Amino acid sequence: MIDIKLLREQPDFVRAAIANKKFKTDIDAVLELDAARRSKITEAEQARAAQKAANKEMAALAKGSPEFMEAVKGMKATANRAKELEAEAKAADEAFQEAFLSIPNLPDPSVPVGKGEDENVVASTWGDAEAEFPHALPHFDIPWFESRIDFSRGVKTAGAGFPFYVGEMARLVRALVNYFLEEARLNGYEEVLPPIVVNAESATATGQLPDKEGQMYVDEKEGLYLIPTAEVPVTNFYRDEILDSDQLPIQRCAYTPCFRREAGSWGAHVRGLNRLHQFDKVELVKWTDAESSMEELEKLRENVESTLQKLELPYRVLRMCTGDIGFPHAKQYDLEVFAAGQKRWLEVSSCSNFTDFQARRAGIRYRGADGKPVTAHTLNGSGLAVPRVLAAILENHLQPDGRVKIPACLQYWMGQEYIGEVK
Repeated sequence: MIDIKLLREQPDFVRAAIANKKFKTDIDAVLELDAARRSKITEAEQARAAQKAANKEMAALAKGSPEFMEAVKGMKATANRAKELEAEAKAADEAFQEAFLSIPNLPDPSVPVGKGEDENVVASTWGDAEAEFPHALPHFDIPWFESRIDFSRGVKTAGAGFPFYVGEMARLVRALVNYFLEEARLNGYEEVLPPIVVNAESATATGQLPDKEGQMYVDEKEGLYLIPTAEVPVTNFYRDEILDSDQLPIQRCAYTPCFRREAGSWGAHVRGLNRLHQFDKVELVKWTDAESSMEELEKLRENVESTLQKLELPYRVLRMCTGDIGFPHAKQYDLEVFAAGQKRWLEVSSCSNFTDFQARRAGIRYRGADGKPVTAHTLNGSGLAVPRVLAAILENHLQPDGRVKIPACLQYWMGQEYIGEVK
């Protein structure tokens, strides 16, 4: 969440910043709820103070005296009124908190202003997407593809978007995960193996709630959500804790399966591996101080780029515009690989700085130079997501004989140079 002081003191600034994002929030309504909440809290506190004062006065009276009995009646009325006001204050606070959580993070001034994806800015490119890929095919049209990634049996077993990876393809997925984790380790990230379910408090802390309820699978009986990304459990590792400033930045990486309903997705762009309900991903997470978080974002992006370069896949880095960054994001880069068979760019990573938005919700702080707690900054990036990386490898490295050459960086984990069948 944003700083409530900023909202109270500079509502026009907040209103203008949010107007550049795709989210709608009634700032005036939130401020009215804040004023009502504070008024009710003050009334409740005054009532409790009056109750204490009356109780003190009553204690000085002789028990059983007419004055004492009259004070008892007054005390009951005062106590009942205090309870009523406390209940009203609680309800007012809950109404405010619900509305306050609907305010997205404010975009950093360095984020390009734009209304949607067409106004994202290409920051850099690597590799030659214009090169000839004479043997490339869309990965789902490779003749042996369905024998290695079985969508039809996945539909039978679980539903659309839950494929089986078979034989050497299952091994290639494992090789990619191992490679991603090893690259993260070499870049200074400590590996954790987190839960793949989280409670509502954790999802709220990172901004999935109340923004993305429709995209998550939920066990309503237990109140648990299957994670859409390891960002959620890993960021919550330090929830409600105060860190020492000399610990920062803290860097963690985690491999998990990820689950997304992708409600409303349809069309050719979701064929094959382009969009799944379950997929494997390695996530990179950082906790930093307020001063260095933007510098750490650039380092995070560089870490992801170095991992991509060894896969020999052309890619581009997009600076996401204000109208296309996410609800909790202050600044975001998307990295897209070029899939030569489909002749299109596929997003494989988002590298984001949430500034103090997530940490304020999660109560993650560090002690500043004066020893006082300061809200931390959080960052994360996909390092990387498997399915679209795999799709680009299959398409870009398809050989004339019908097999796919495995990038050199993966051959150690695979123990072979090619997969697939000779046509």
